[in-house]
Amino acid sequence: MDSKELQPIKQRYGIVGNCEALNHALDTALQVAKTDLSVLITGESGVGKEIIPRLIHDNSLRRLRKYFAINCGSIPEGTIDSELFGHEKGAFTGAIGEHEGYFGAADGGTLFLDEVGELPLSTQARLLRVLENGEYIRVGSSEVRKTNVRIVAATNVNIQHAIRDGKFREDLYYRLNTIPIKMPPLRERGEDIVLLFKKFAMEIAAKYQMPERITLSPEAEEVVKRYKWPGNIRQLKNITEQMSILLRDTRVVTPEILSDYEIWPTVEEKGGLVPLGRGAESHNYQNEREMLFQMINALHREVSDLKQQLSTMSPSAVNHQTVVPVTPASPVVSVPSAHVTPAAPVHEYHPAEHPDVTPYAEEYVEESLSLEEQEKRLIMKALEKNRGRRKRAADELHISERTLYRKIKEYGLDEN
Repeated sequence: MDSKELQPIKQRYGIVGNCEALNHALDTALQVAKTDLSVLITGESGVGKEIIPRLIHDNSLRRLRKYFAINCGSIPEGTIDSELFGHEKGAFTGAIGEHEGYFGAADGGTLFLDEVGELPLSTQARLLRVLENGEYIRVGSSEVRKTNVRIVAATNVNIQHAIRDGKFREDLYYRLNTIPIKMPPLRERGEDIVLLFKKFAMEIAAKYQMPERITLSPEAEEVVKRYKWPGNIRQLKNITEQMSILLRDTRVVTPEILSDYEIWPTVEEKGGLVPLGRGAESHNYQNEREMLFQMINALHREVSDLKQQLSTMSPSAVNHQTVVPVTPASPVVSVPSAHVTPAAPVHEYHPAEHPDVTPYAEEYVEESLSLEEQEKRLIMKALEKNRGRRKRAADELHISERTLYRKIKEYGLDEN
């Protein structure tokens, strides 16, 4: 379909934009809607993947039957089998009655499994059986039941990496991925970003009966088109709502106003998207995590080189080396006394004279740069930044809510 043919569909579902990748995704969804083939929707968090399964169901032969959207990442691992497949009375503590489960309730209809990449392996095996022959067993039962459900799944996880890491079944992936649909990230949609901003601005103005909606100056339009939008459409809507409510002196958004909301233009460089303007102040947890890993690897290489140098030196030469005490902010440095000028005398390091300094520099660096500690620190910062709102913190860290809950419990952060 061309853009004009897709326009009625976009109006019906409130879809804004004309980029080629978006049109291709919508066209594919309409073509597959009349079939019963499984569909796997991929894309980053916040790109609007939830629109596609609704569109598929409403244009399918099942449109008069039930449609359920389930976020697999928000259901605790201990109860997800019961939620999906049902359970018998007394199957576990608290099971005071029978529960049909989504697969039983949606018989003849459509199930949208969002964040399917977060499913436990045991649940993946059950799901595979349903996809293969429509059979499932309730928790606590031995009776095989049948269901006729159309599955549409979505994930923001790289499934190929999850398969490689043993976190996702390869056979299930191929069953789900009969028809793949990829939703483009907002940063690749060009003029659509400005159109979406106008849509959200009009909606918020109408909702709160504002006399005038906010608009973007031409310079601000260029900024939003060049910004990387890590939170995609969800982030754009949130920022638009904030500015609509908080801007009182002017209703024209300029680049200076955008910078107050941490929106800066970006340019493409070899390492990826790099923010302009307040470069030092621009903050992204994914970038910070990558930088930390790079720093850790670099320090480990330096420590290894130092060990190799010391192993090749004679004991007398080692005794004449001066070691600078290590602090968390200073790297490991070894300075030969022969290279020290008379104007800057250097004394040998003796542990007895410095009881508060760790004498084993290598051990100190490796312990202080524990990956677990860095991960814990990132989680704490994300929770603090989002004032304890775990959903937003999880989105900031690019992990699911369930993974965040598990990490919080693992590091004992819920006790703080």
